[in-house]
Amino acid sequence: MKSKLEIWQQLNDMGIKNINNIFYNLTTPALYEQAARRREAMIAHMGPLVVRTGQHTGRSPNDKFLVKEPSSQEQVWWGNVNKPIEEKYFDRIFAHMCSYVQNKDLYVQDLYAGADPDYRLPIRVITETAWHNLFARNLFIKAEGEDLVNHKPEFTVINLPYFQADPETDGTNSGVFIIINFGKKLVLIGGTSYAGEIKKSIFTIMNYLMPLKGVMSMHCSANVGKEGDVAVMFGLSGTGKTTLSADPERKLIGDDEHGWSDKGVFNYEGGCYAKVIRLSAESEPFIYETTRKFGTILENVAMDVNTRMLDLNDDSLTENTRAAYPINYIPNIAPEGRGGHPKNIVMLTADAFGVMPPIAKLTPEQAMYHFLSGYTAKVAGTEKGVTEPKATFSACFGAPFMVLKPSVYAKLLGDKIQKYNVNCWLVNTGWTGGPYGTGSRMKIEYTRRMLNAALSGELESVVTYKDNYFGLEVPTKINGIPDEILHPQNTWPDKSKYDETARKLAAMFKENFKNFEANVSEDVKKAGPIV
Repeated sequence: MKSKLEIWQQLNDMGIKNINNIFYNLTTPALYEQAARRREAMIAHMGPLVVRTGQHTGRSPNDKFLVKEPSSQEQVWWGNVNKPIEEKYFDRIFAHMCSYVQNKDLYVQDLYAGADPDYRLPIRVITETAWHNLFARNLFIKAEGEDLVNHKPEFTVINLPYFQADPETDGTNSGVFIIINFGKKLVLIGGTSYAGEIKKSIFTIMNYLMPLKGVMSMHCSANVGKEGDVAVMFGLSGTGKTTLSADPERKLIGDDEHGWSDKGVFNYEGGCYAKVIRLSAESEPFIYETTRKFGTILENVAMDVNTRMLDLNDDSLTENTRAAYPINYIPNIAPEGRGGHPKNIVMLTADAFGVMPPIAKLTPEQAMYHFLSGYTAKVAGTEKGVTEPKATFSACFGAPFMVLKPSVYAKLLGDKIQKYNVNCWLVNTGWTGGPYGTGSRMKIEYTRRMLNAALSGELESVVTYKDNYFGLEVPTKINGIPDEILHPQNTWPDKSKYDETARKLAAMFKENFKNFEANVSEDVKKAGPIV
């Protein structure tokens, strides 16, 4: 078993010296059992940990960089998503970080990303604060027993939220930085307390490494039915990945990040990072219950300091309130974090324009088109300056974390859809009866009913109609769903306004897809809107 001295020696080799104290998860079996007993006793008397992340309540995409270095620079999709930074700046920042932590307490955690032993990535997370280290322990896969003894980190994350870069000398955009160096296998994070940067930096690394091994890397949730049928749900933040995957009739594999190898689907993580704004016990009981559990971290959730009562409806700090908890806090899970090949792929969009059908069957070509498009919509009030619905296209439903060109991921997906004969669906969790501000959000019970109908095979023989604008095959009737919901234009009081809005969104799709036309077949090009 590793000793504290061995941990210290590795940090010393990295340039982090003379640290006053290091807390870490490696201990003797007796002390481990003693700590476990103490933890169980504490659970009965304590609730979640509520934290504040200051001015940064979400990711800082303009402050994320990849080091341009020989081992990776030929593969990276350079541009607005993957911004390059020179090695000299990385080395300068790292040296300053090493100086900054002298005589400071640090927290160290050895973990894994990837539930499949054949593809898992050993990682080490070093943090300035205890709660950020607990976050990492909640979100990733714990190294225990022999795995802990034999753990040798391939990538190390150093997270110092109170250390800031100097843009004038460090080559950064601001005092905030998230820098990944594939050559040195190091991630440097500073200037922000938003813990999601730790999670997404590891996802970015997996998105680089896994496709090079023939594994499809996916920003998606996944669950498995009683018959072993796996469903994968792609979607951007706010589209319902976490909510819809936590289904009492299906076992949860994971809520956000997965790989798809020749053996099947596997979770990258060991926890969940759920949005909890306006979360209710009625509509999302499993996730709601985690906000009361010991060990859950609640980021920027409002709490009465006197009564310690939570207010999940309070968005005074941010709309992006979050709960980070181990996946076993959800009662119905696939404990191994793995499943077979998907029977169904679902692409989730929250259409704030209110014109896309609530559910539609996709051809393989349409699936490729919508995967590359990665459409959802932002609504007024979620971002400064957004006063009406704003279309958002994020390639592969996760462009901010995709290191390689979108065509790499698209080809992997297309090959697997064909090889394993996967059913593909588009589900709109957004608005009906009009756009945001006029219409209403699709009821979660309607979406669940439609999704369950698709996954169970109920929709295989139903009559469909072709949508006039997007060319999608939409069911005409689903038990438990009002007929007009399945015909979006019928829910609008002003049908001409619907037509105008639908044409507007269709044109946005076509304009965005020009970015991918050079790398797809004619059949995929023709799979988009038909107006």
